[in-house]
Amino acid sequence: MIVALGVVISRELKKTFRQKSRLLASLVRPLIWLFVIGGGIGSILPSDSNSNYQQAIVPGILGMTLLFGSMLSALTTVYDKESGVMRMFIISPMSSYGIILSKLASSTIAGLVQVIGLLIILFTLRIVDVGQIHIPLFIFGLTCTALTCSTIGLITAVLSKSLDNFAAIMNFVIFPVFFLSGALYPIDNLPPVLHWVAVANPFSYGVDLIKHSITSVSVTPDFGKVPDIIVLFAFTVIGVTFSSWRFSQESTSAALVSILSKGRKS
Repeated sequence: MIVALGVVISRELKKTFRQKSRLLASLVRPLIWLFVIGGGIGSILPSDSNSNYQQAIVPGILGMTLLFGSMLSALTTVYDKESGVMRMFIISPMSSYGIILSKLASSTIAGLVQVIGLLIILFTLRIVDVGQIHIPLFIFGLTCTALTCSTIGLITAVLSKSLDNFAAIMNFVIFPVFFLSGALYPIDNLPPVLHWVAVANPFSYGVDLIKHSITSVSVTPDFGKVPDIIVLFAFTVIGVTFSSWRFSQESTSAALVSILSKGRKS
């Protein structure tokens, strides 16, 4: 089982890192948000404020990198379903739960690698100071957020029947999840309806946990660390369970179709 998981994870990571344009985009996209959006909004804030808006949205930008990276990595799951590769997984000794876990692990690792690349740039440009970061909590927060983002991608992938369907659902999911998360502004300042939507958004707690790991007057968490961890863990467990169940349903349907098609031929 462990060997099979390793093989699937290795396959997924090779496919991800062969796409150089996607990796480049994963670095350019957050930098555009940080310098263009962050610089533009920061320029209209009061000049006598002690906070720096660009520094304030660094946790959100890191979370966005994980969200976009994990969602795009989940695209391979839909592609495997369309190309027939998933049928090979179905007839393999691996359980549906094992297949989902391997997809989750590969998406999480891919997202973390992209964040590491972004962090190197942020440290080099002195936008983030290493002295301001609580390293263990920072690593833990990034990992939990990456798992949550990968779970969101998996749920989207198992509910999608085609690449076009996945693209439509992803655009419908990814932007509300990002904008209503406290990544760009405090959740408490939102109107009541949007505030409760943000509270129900699991990605909000991932961004918030990253905020807790950065000591800066510009970065203000919205929740406590314990609620963040509980929500992220609970959502990941529930999401993986649902994805495994959904995938097992598709596996059963595919097996029945294969048996019926063989019966007709005979």
